[in-house]
Amino acid sequence: MSPYDLHCHSKVSDGTLSPRDLVQRAHAQGVKVLALTDHDDMRGLDEARATAVECGIELIAGVEVSVTWGGNTVHIVGLRLDPGHDQIVAGLRRNRAGRTERAQKMAEALAKLGIPGALEGAYAFADNKELIGRSHFARFLVDKGHVRNIKAVFKKYLVKGKPGYVHHDWATLTDAVAWIRQAGGMAVLAHPGRYLMGKEKRHLLFEEFKAAGGEAVEVVCGSHTPDQVLIYADYAQTFGLYASVGSDFHAPGENGRELGKLPSLPEHCRPIWSAW
Repeated sequence: MSPYDLHCHSKVSDGTLSPRDLVQRAHAQGVKVLALTDHDDMRGLDEARATAVECGIELIAGVEVSVTWGGNTVHIVGLRLDPGHDQIVAGLRRNRAGRTERAQKMAEALAKLGIPGALEGAYAFADNKELIGRSHFARFLVDKGHVRNIKAVFKKYLVKGKPGYVHHDWATLTDAVAWIRQAGGMAVLAHPGRYLMGKEKRHLLFEEFKAAGGEAVEVVCGSHTPDQVLIYADYAQTFGLYASVGSDFHAPGENGRELGKLPSLPEHCRPIWSAW
């Protein structure tokens, strides 16, 4: 198992644990180096860092930026950045502002399907109201018995092409990578195996990410199959990218993802931490 976990979420965005509880759980699971990468917000880092010092593990300052590229929503993780840098603070603030409008439209779409009260229900699961997102709607739908689990919610309602999905224009790929680099961080293309696109478009995504200054890709992550690990290890080699590892943990028992329970990178990968 890898002692690194460089992608996870607290209740500051769409996780269910406080930053303190998240770090303590990571420590208990054997993680030695943890990155907290909440969506479009870094307000959990101070609490996480203080807890990491208590636990004796290394805390990496991170964030996961929502990006619109080629009609798809993709995510760029920033690692080892300055959370107080003006450019990224302003950029993330703009990204957060779009979430309220999208949430209202998602609730309207679900109401048309005969599911009332989704907005209030989703907000009940969101500690940070600025970061209302699909995971909060998913937990509401599971809680009310509309579907059996989080994975089923997304398949039935909340991914592109399904009735509860609402398109929103997030940051551009170029801007997101620039904010991360200006803040002294490294930009990582998150969980590429999750994006629904053909081989040519995926190749173009990697090309544009690299051209924008992106430096790494998640090869081992909570949603990648063993075959995908090998595929994206090859992508990393082809594009001269470092390889990263991250569970994308959100909540205990959710989607089968757990902090630190990830295999090691394939031997031919260049680990991102080798650049540190």
